[in-house]
Formats: sequence, structure tokens, C-alpha cells
Amino acid sequence: MRVSIKLKFSLFLAVLLILAVSVLSYVVLRGVERNQLTQTEGYLAQHVKTVNLRVKQTFYTGARLEPQAFMQQRGRELAVELAGFTGLEVTLYNAKGLLVGSSVQGNPRPSTPDVKAVLAYALQNKIAYESVGESLLYLAPLQGPEEQMGVVQLQYSLKSSQSFQRTLQNLFLSTGIAVLVFSFILGYLYFNRAAAAIRRLKKAAEDIRRADYIAAPPFRRKDELGELAEGIYFMSKEIESNIAAKDEEQRKLQLAVNKLQALEQQQKQYIGNISHEFKTPLTAIKAYVDLLNMYDDDPKLLLDAKVNIAKETQRLYEMVEKVLELTALEKYDFESQAELLEVSEALRDICGRMSGKAERYGLIITLDVEPAHIWIDRESFMHIFINLLDNAIKYNVPEGTIHIHCETREGRVWLTIRDSGIGIPEEARDKIFEPFYTVNRDRSRQSGGTGLGLSLVRNLVEKQNGSIALLETEGEGSTFQLSFPAIS
Repeated sequence: MRVSIKLKFSLFLAVLLILAVSVLSYVVLRGVERNQLTQTEGYLAQHVKTVNLRVKQTFYTGARLEPQAFMQQRGRELAVELAGFTGLEVTLYNAKGLLVGSSVQGNPRPSTPDVKAVLAYALQNKIAYESVGESLLYLAPLQGPEEQMGVVQLQYSLKSSQSFQRTLQNLFLSTGIAVLVFSFILGYLYFNRAAAAIRRLKKAAEDIRRADYIAAPPFRRKDELGELAEGIYFMSKEIESNIAAKDEEQRKLQLAVNKLQALEQQQKQYIGNISHEFKTPLTAIKAYVDLLNMYDDDPKLLLDAKVNIAKETQRLYEMVEKVLELTALEKYDFESQAELLEVSEALRDICGRMSGKAERYGLIITLDVEPAHIWIDRESFMHIFINLLDNAIKYNVPEGTIHIHCETREGRVWLTIRDSGIGIPEEARDKIFEPFYTVNRDRSRQSGGTGLGLSLVRNLVEKQNGSIALLETEGEGSTFQLSFPAIS
């Protein structure tokens, strides 16, 4: 059977109170009894002195008799007289222990064996007493001229002292019961508070076990329970922190696994794409080599073979070069030397370099730039915008336009390249930054495109803490927007 801790503590307190009240009552009652006995002994001893003085006075002033004869003749008279002096019942015994006088009318109290033993002790010139019922028989020697000539017995009533002791005992009993009941109730209520605190600690432990971590100590007290509550709270915070750290590590591990799986998939796709892209020019080269082996005396075939093999070889060279650049960016830390770059000046320089190629296709490049500064590697910046301008030229229409805009807002430099070219279909917008992806493969082969330019541009932009996005456009053409942190 389960017994609550508050009931256990209350019962334990009750036992301690009973023991304390019992010991206190015993000690007090015994002390009162001894004090009363001491007072009674002093009172009776004083009366014995009075009795001895009166007996001696009577012995010396009367007829000269032997002590025993004196006791035998005058015993009855002396007992009555001494009773008048003392206010107590007086009984006289001679030196042989025989009753010689008593103040009690009629037959005196018969001697019991216990009284006889006490009398024998008193005859040895010693004081002795014995409780008989509600009376105390006090026996003391009567001194004669030369030796003890008898014993005087004083009968002292114990009714008042016994009544006082019973009253005191009842008082202790009633007071003890009242104190016990009151203390039990008070202790039960106090221990109920402690039990309530323990229940709250138990609930907090249950909450922690269910991973419902506590946000504050269950209660605040300046004692051991308060320290335990603080300890449970700190334990909860530590467990929550450790679990959160474990979950974070698990999340990072899962992200790493997912990334590895994605990288593995990309690697497979990358290898497939590069194999396919390399196979196309190699197939064309091999076809021309076979034709030359068969018709090596055909001048027209020889001329076509030289032109096309040179074109496919150049395409292979550019593809290998960009693959190496892209691989280096993805596998190693990008080694760059960042510097403060004035954007409008750099863009004018790039447009100047690309103006010859644009004029060859009948294209017009316009600039709408305002002065702005960014912290970037100059070569990376040149590579980014040369690639974007090169794509805008390759995939534009005859007599088309290319517009570059630059502005600073919200702490960033925003650059926009818009062309009037063939545009990018909706279904291809999410794939254009993937390696080897081209919107129009025939157009890419004609222009020498490898499908790696935009992938390389995105990697370079992200390495420089920038961003690039393909914007929605109305009508023909495509628009790319880049942004970099501005330096004021």
C-alpha cells in the first residue's frame, strides 16, 4: 500500500511529540513529587524536633522515672498532647517497639508487616517513613537522657499532594493531546506544502522525460528543495541544448548525405553530358578523316575538311578549357585577389573589348551606368561580363541591341544585361545554369557554344558574394540581373 510522504512525515512528527510530551510529563511529575516529598520531610522533621523537645521537657519536669517506665505511664497522655501541638495523628512506641500511646480515639491503626519493618528501622535511631494508602507514616527516634527511649510516629495525610499530582497529570495529558493534535494538523499542512513541491518536481521530471523541457524552475525556495528545483531546471536546459545540438548535427549530416547524393547524381549527369558533348565534334572529325582516306584527291573535300576539323578542334579546346575552369571552381577554394572596383569604368572597358564582335553581327551595345564601387576580384568580374556579353551577342538577332544598366539601392549594386535575342523558353529557365545545357543545340554548334558559360558565371558570382537571376521579360530577348554588396 502506498503511503504519501506528507503522512509519513506527519506520523513521524506525532511520534516525536508523544515521546517529547511523555518524557517531559514524567520528568515534571517526578520533580513535583520529589519536591513535595522534600517539603513534607522538612515539615515532619520540624514537628519531630518539637515532639522531642516536649517529651524531654515532660520527662525532666515530672517525677523521676526510668525512660521505659516514663513511656509506659505517660505515653497515652503525651500522644494526645503532641497531636494538639502538631495537628497530626501521633503514635508513641517504647524502646522495645511496643505501642505505649496514640492520639487516635478507640483502637489505633493495626501495624502491617511493612510498618513493623519501618518501626524496626526507626528503633535503630534512624528516621523512616512508609506510604500507607492516602497517608504517610513518618517514624523518628525519641531521644532520652542517655539513649533512644522510643519512636514517635506522625501520620501525615497525602490527599492534597496526591490530588495535585493527579490534577497536574491530567493537565499534562489534556495539554499534550491538544498540542499533539494541533501540531499534527499544522505539521500535516506544512508537509503538504513540501509534498506539493515534490509533486511539482516529479511533474517537471516527467515533462523532461517526454522531451517537454521546462522554461523556468518549478518553484523558487531558499532551501534544499529550491536548490533541487534549480538543478532540475539547469539539467533540463542542458538536455534541451544537447538534444538540439544532436538534432542540428543530424540535420547537417542529412544535408551532407543529400548533397553527396545530389553531387553523385550531378557527377553522373556531368560525365554523361561531357561524354556526349565531346563525342559530337569527335564524330565530325572522324567522319572527315574517313572521307579523306577515301577521297584524298578531292580538293573541295580537302578544303571543307580543313575548315570543319579546325572549327571542331577549336570547339573541343574551348570546351576542355571551360570544363577545367568549372572543375577548379567546384573542387578547390577560389584563389582571387579582391580589390575596390569602380563598376562603370570596368563595364566600359568590357564593352570596348566586345564592341568589335558586336559590330561584326550588326549589334549595338548601350550603357546606362552610374558610378558605384564593389569589393571583387577584377579578373572574375571581367570573366563574368565577357561571358554574359558573349552570350548576348551569340544568341541575338541581326541588327539587335544589348543594354547594360547599373544602379545602387538598398546597400547593393544592381547590374542588368538585356538583349533582343531569341530569348529563353519558360521550360528552360530553371536549367540554363546547369553545365552543358543549351537552349538551341544547333545554334550553339554554329556559334561555338559549349553550354558551360552560364554555369561558370554563376560559380564566379557566388564566389564573390553576389547573386544572379534570369528575369521575366515581355516579348523577345532575355534579361540577367546581378547584384553585389556596395562599398560606400
